[in-house]
Amino acid sequence: MAGLIPVVALLLAGQPAAAELLRLEASVDAMGTTYSLVVYGDNRDRLETAAEAAFEEARRLDRLLSHYRAQSDVSEINRLAAQRPVKVTPEVFRVLEACLEYSRASEGAFDITVGPLIKLWGFFRGDGRVPGRAEVAQALANVGYRRLRLDAEARTVRFEHPGMALDLGGIGKGYAVDRMIETLRENGISQALLSAGGSSIYGLGSPGAETGGWPVKIRDPRNSSRTVEELRLKDASLSTSGSYEKSFEAGGHVYSHIMDPRTGYPAQGVLAVSVVAPRTIDSEAWTKPFFILGRQWAARHTPKDMQVYFCEDKAGTLCAWLQ
Repeated sequence: MAGLIPVVALLLAGQPAAAELLRLEASVDAMGTTYSLVVYGDNRDRLETAAEAAFEEARRLDRLLSHYRAQSDVSEINRLAAQRPVKVTPEVFRVLEACLEYSRASEGAFDITVGPLIKLWGFFRGDGRVPGRAEVAQALANVGYRRLRLDAEARTVRFEHPGMALDLGGIGKGYAVDRMIETLRENGISQALLSAGGSSIYGLGSPGAETGGWPVKIRDPRNSSRTVEELRLKDASLSTSGSYEKSFEAGGHVYSHIMDPRTGYPAQGVLAVSVVAPRTIDSEAWTKPFFILGRQWAARHTPKDMQVYFCEDKAGTLCAWLQ
């Protein structure tokens, strides 16, 4: 299994700060990743209180949405929803409703019922393997967002048949980043950079005395020491999905964790996709269908408030913004 490569570099060293501003850096592990936070402000106690409130929000969402936690709402759904409708909190229900909207808008390329395929290919615990065609066909029978039933009036979730499983790995970090940023705002913070494992980040305001936003770099998916693009984030998010994040090699082929839920096989043809959007839940969710469906599909379907950066699997690593 290849190690996780930081896909976005945070350009923090040497950032100018107004004399009256303090800077705080802190991090927390939750939802299977590390959330790294940089905040500016004029009161140390306020900065520390805001950071801890944001981190507690990450821990709270971990208890709700992580399929690695046996007592989370998502784990309860995975255990029981094939047997009976499972009542969930209003927040979890809203997240699941949003996931179905992404599925419909992406023609099924985004699909949180992809759990059986992730497990089959060995990405759930990290021991990648290439399954046989019969195994893929069997797992595909348990995949499909149309088989996930949401009852808005009863606020319940149900699977159409046994074997289905939710995996919110393609959206959970983005939702958590948005909630943490909102928590920072509620605690009086207007300048912050929050990164979830380097793959989903949000720039709130600008660093220190700057006004143009937080500078970040997009890494070359073939060479993490090389930068392919630089940009600034101001009240905006950037998410990147790459074939190198979680992958394994077998028979001379590299298999990525980004599964095409329509075929049951890892997506091919793209090395990485980065999306800039006002909300991190959107930027993170949309990287997957753009990665799976490619540049031409993205050119026709990208929402107007987003920017998309493609690195395609071609000679020389062709990386460019979608026009």
